[in-house]
This record gives sequence, C-alpha cells and structure tokens, in this order.
Amino acid sequence: MKTPLQEVLSNDAGSPAVLAEYRGATTAARFTDAQTEFAALHASCGVYDLGFLARTEVTGKDRVRWLNGMVTNNIRDLAVGRGVYAFLLNPQGHIQGDLYAYKLNESILLDTDRAQAEATLSKLKRYIIMDDVKLATLELTAVGVSGPKALEVLGKAGISIPETQPLEIFTPQCSCSCDCLECAVIRGEDAPQETYEVWIAPKDVGTLWKALVAAGGTPVGSEALEANRILRGIPLYGVDIRERELPQETEQARALNFTKGCYIGQEIVERIRSRGNVHRKFTGFVVEGTAKISPGAKIVADEKEVGEITSTITLQVPGSSRTVALGYIRREAGTSGREVMIGEARATVAQMPLDLAAMSEPALTISSARDPSPRW
Repeated sequence: MKTPLQEVLSNDAGSPAVLAEYRGATTAARFTDAQTEFAALHASCGVYDLGFLARTEVTGKDRVRWLNGMVTNNIRDLAVGRGVYAFLLNPQGHIQGDLYAYKLNESILLDTDRAQAEATLSKLKRYIIMDDVKLATLELTAVGVSGPKALEVLGKAGISIPETQPLEIFTPQCSCSCDCLECAVIRGEDAPQETYEVWIAPKDVGTLWKALVAAGGTPVGSEALEANRILRGIPLYGVDIRERELPQETEQARALNFTKGCYIGQEIVERIRSRGNVHRKFTGFVVEGTAKISPGAKIVADEKEVGEITSTITLQVPGSSRTVALGYIRREAGTSGREVMIGEARATVAQMPLDLAAMSEPALTISSARDPSPRW
C-alpha cells in the first residue's frame, strides 16, 4: 500500500512523482531523475520518504532482558536514547530478519522494513512465554534528510538539531508550522554522512515534507536511495541477506556483540568467531563498462564458481561507464583488487564503500531484476 506521504502527494495534482514498490510499500521511485536526486544526497540535501519502515513499541518490565535474549546486539547495556543495529537469528544461527532497536525510558522502539515487519513481529511474539512483554505497532511514519546541508535545511524548516551521536534518538526543539509535538529525530548510523530521520504522525507528514522542500531540500525517490545503498555497500534484508546467511558472512560486525551473553543462535555465532571457519563474505565488485549482470549471476575465479551477485547498478560517467555489484564470494577468492569473472564480464573485487568523489556525479540506471533466493 502507499506510504502516508504518498497518500498526501497523490492528492496533489502537481506532484511529479513516479511511484513504485520499495521495501514493502508504494513510494516515489523518482521525482525528477536519479542523477539529480543522487547528487543532492552527497552535495546538498536530499529529503525522502521513509514510510516503507515499520515501527514496533516493546513495553513491560521484562522488555530489556527479553529482547537482549532475542537479538545479536547488546540491548541490556544500551544507554537511554541510543540505538543499535541487530539480527534476529534462528537456533541454527541463520538470519531471520534485521532491525534497529532504540532504548527509551519506558519502552524500546524497533524499526524495520515493512517487507519483513509482519514476519519479524510474529517470530518475536513466539518467544514471549512467561515474560511481562507487550508488542504494539506504532502509527508513525518518517522523512529522511541527508547531505552536507541537512542541518541547514532542518533549521530553516524550524527543527533545531543539537549535537548528537550516530543512532541517537531525541525530541528536537521545533518551531515548525505542523505543531508536531510528538515528533522525534534520529541521527543516522553513518557518522561521516549527515543523515537524520524525522519520525512523525501520519497526519503531519505532508506539512513536514512541504516545509523541508521549501527550506531547500531536494525530493529524492527510492531509485537514488537504492543507488546510494549499493555504492555504500549496505546489504538489504530479503535481497542481499536471505534466511540461509550466517551473520559473519554479511561482514556486518556492527550487528554483533560477543560479551552480552546468551541469545537465540548465539552458540553458532560464537563457534564461528572462535574457530574462524566462515567460508563466504559479502563484498563489492566493479566492472569497467556496461555489463548485463543480474542478481543471481555466478562469480568465477580460476575456472571455479566461487560466489553470486545479489544487487547491481550501472553508472554512466562522461566518456565511460561501469557496473557496480554486491554479492558473496568465498573468502580465499575475495581479496580486494582481485579479478574475477561475472558471466562474460571481467570484474574487480572492491572494498566498500566506493569513493563517490571519484565518480564525477554519475548518472544512475538501477537494475530492477531481483532474485531473492539464488543458489550456488
């Protein structure tokens, strides 16, 4: 279904947005073109719909102990007002979902894609036995603000942002016209990139959006967001992370804590850490020139199949073009700079994130082909 923001914008006859499904919801794929929108995220300020995210409130006196035993990161020692990224595993250590958890005074807020929200909530509820824990879906939506001028745009829109740390959630001082007394702001996880999420009631999201655009924010759609994700090397659950992946294979050390104690799947994660026997890793690949590479394509090194591709994007720059892909490769073949074959294309294993400054503001064409369960 449409996000709350797109419900508002769809009623505006002058809205230029092209809609598409993204991460479990219908939102804007683009407003103008992907090149302009992508450039705004890195050179000025892009504003974008985060209505494809779903939020759950965890309450009850056992909430901290219970959630700490459910996910891979440390909830017990998390400071109030701070968040962490974590995986939800099965007893065999395979990833069943990912989420962000934010600790408040009387509750914990969980944030994940709509595409996996229902299944994640069902898995969590299954493990509430004799615990004083309640899970409730929150009627909130959000708008993202990103770029070197993000603070300037937020300030002009009447939202004053204090000095903050990555994954810190706070109530800002607002003088905006929407009177959003219940809004909250979260600083993005990537410290070098100025990124913020403004969580707000659905009834106020249209007013907030107009204020941010009037303050100089460039509307950005999911095509540019997807391009940004791939170039930064961030895996997406359901696309790059499937239910057969093990945590250490994804290279997302930020999701793991090895001192917190027991949780579902912890024995497998600890065994991998102590023995160092995970065989694959998630990484990037660059092909000079335009290559027809689709998710599920096989990676070959020394005439042996050593991996698979999960996400791709094509970059067109003046005088040349290149294809960037994400995927899994066997560790012994995954040395940065090594040449491999992906189908008929010669590719180089690349350290992520890529150097965006060296790409001359590329025009972006995003592969829409996705295979959620390729085999190799």
